[in-house]
Amino acid sequence: MSPAKTSKTVGIIGLGIMGGSFSRNLLASGWRVVGFDTDPRKRKELAKAGVEIVDSARAVAAAAPIVITSLPKSEALAATAKEIAKAKLAPRIIAECSTFTIEDKERTEKVLRAAGHVMLDCPVSGTGSQARAGDLVIYASGDRKSVAKIKPVFAGFSRKLYDVGAFGNGSKMKYVANLLVAINNVASAEAMVMGIKSGLDPKMIFEMISNGAGNSRVFELRAPMMVKNDYSDVTMKCSVWQKDMDVIGAFAKRMRVPTPLFTATLPVYAAALKSGHAEDDTAAVCAVLESKARIKRRKVR
Repeated sequence: MSPAKTSKTVGIIGLGIMGGSFSRNLLASGWRVVGFDTDPRKRKELAKAGVEIVDSARAVAAAAPIVITSLPKSEALAATAKEIAKAKLAPRIIAECSTFTIEDKERTEKVLRAAGHVMLDCPVSGTGSQARAGDLVIYASGDRKSVAKIKPVFAGFSRKLYDVGAFGNGSKMKYVANLLVAINNVASAEAMVMGIKSGLDPKMIFEMISNGAGNSRVFELRAPMMVKNDYSDVTMKCSVWQKDMDVIGAFAKRMRVPTPLFTATLPVYAAALKSGHAEDDTAAVCAVLESKARIKRRKVR
């Protein structure tokens, strides 16, 4: 393999909604992408898109000097780090893009650092639909020189990367951002339901709000699903979002910060899970509130 090709190689571990979008956009930007996921369906899907699929996280790290992890659970992150650490590879930069507790990331960083690697805390702000469009913001934290080295890679699938300083600051910034997302999503649903029950056309509600002072990026992204009453085009699963909510709530509690609005959304998201929306997009909180308001609608084709 030529030096030029090696320098344009990036590894992706976790090929789900986010990691899969990272991969496709990087391929479109001219990068060679080597990937792995425990789900054979994801491996097959991304192989068709052009990702070079290998059989383990170790193999990804062996092939790429920069590795991006996008994993659903902290246990998967810990297992991935141990596997890479045991491989005794030349130093790698591991950019972790998921939302986990800072403590989980710090434990992982120690494992990788002991093996000679640099781990960066790089949470992503944006939904699955934004990821597909490359409309993401990255909160990168950790070793400053390594953050500078990953910028060309992240430019292949995001619109902006911020260096927010010491390791862990990226996660803290993500908690702040996701707290607002949690509130805005339920607020969007609450407004939509009030408008629908008053007799307003959902399409008109979307058009008027998205062009007025009450608009938000979350409303723009999620209200179209609420209009259609169809939450199957998932940008963030309710089941995965619950993990993020738990992380944010625990962090706020530890910091002794009052979060009355965030806390008020918790039972709404819990109801979405209990009512069969675990695999649907989080915009399904609208269906929860519609049920409480005794509104019955069909999906809009």
